Amino acid sequence: MTSSTAIINIAKTTLGLDEETYRAKLKNITGETSLRKMTEAQMRQVITVFEKEGFRRGPKKSRNDGRRELTGPYLGKLRALWIAGYNLGIIRNRDDRAMIAWIEDQTGIPDTRFLRAHADAKAAIEGLKGWLTREGRVGFGNTNGQEWLGSDPAKVAWAQWKILHPDAGLIVRKGFDEEVAKLLKIKFVWLADLKPRDWQAVMNGFGARVRAARKAGPA
Repeated sequence: MTSSTAIINIAKTTLGLDEETYRAKLKNITGETSLRKMTEAQMRQVITVFEKEGFRRGPKKSRNDGRRELTGPYLGKLRALWIAGYNLGIIRNRDDRAMIAWIEDQTGIPDTRFLRAHADAKAAIEGLKGWLTREGRVGFGNTNGQEWLGSDPAKVAWAQWKILHPDAGLIVRKGFDEEVAKLLKIKFVWLADLKPRDWQAVMNGFGARVRAARKAGPA
C-alpha cells in the first residue's frame, strides 16, 4: 500500500463515504473506480478533492500547549529513535515537527497518523536506524554476546559512551558501569538487570555530554 492509498482510505472513513458513493467520487475525479488503476498523480487529485470536502491530514488531538498531538501505531518507535539521534548529537532538533518533516521526506506521508502500512513504517524506521548506525555507530541487532546490549536504548547508551570515550572496549568497560549507576542514582548496577526504561534514563543523561562533544550536526 502506497502512502497516497493509505491517506485516501483514511479519508474515506473520515468523510463517512459508503462504498457506492466512494467509487462514484473516484470515477468523477479520475475516470477510474479503483486506486490500483490510478497513477500517483491521480491519487493526489483525489486527496485534494477530499481535503476540499473537509478531510484534514493533521491529527485532531491537541496538547496543553495548543499544538496538535501526534498519533499512530508506529509513533512510539519513531519518536524513540528520533530522540536517540538527538542524544547521539546527530539530530539537532528533537521536536516532533522536525521528525514529521523527515518522515515525510522519506515516505511521502505527512503525519504519523497515516503511517499504517508496514512497508512505509519499515522505510521510516530502518531509515532512522541506518542514520544512527552510520553517524552514531549504534550496533542495532548485534549484541556481540553481551546480554545487557539486548535493547535498543542500551545499544544507544553504549554508542554514546564510545563517542565520549573513543578507546572504550566492549569487554573492559572502564568507568561505564559506574557512570550508569550514578545516572540511575544507585550504588551498584548489574547491566543485564536493567530495563529499557532504565537505559532510556541513561541515554538521556549521556545526551547533553554527547551533544556538547559532537556539536550536533544538521537534522
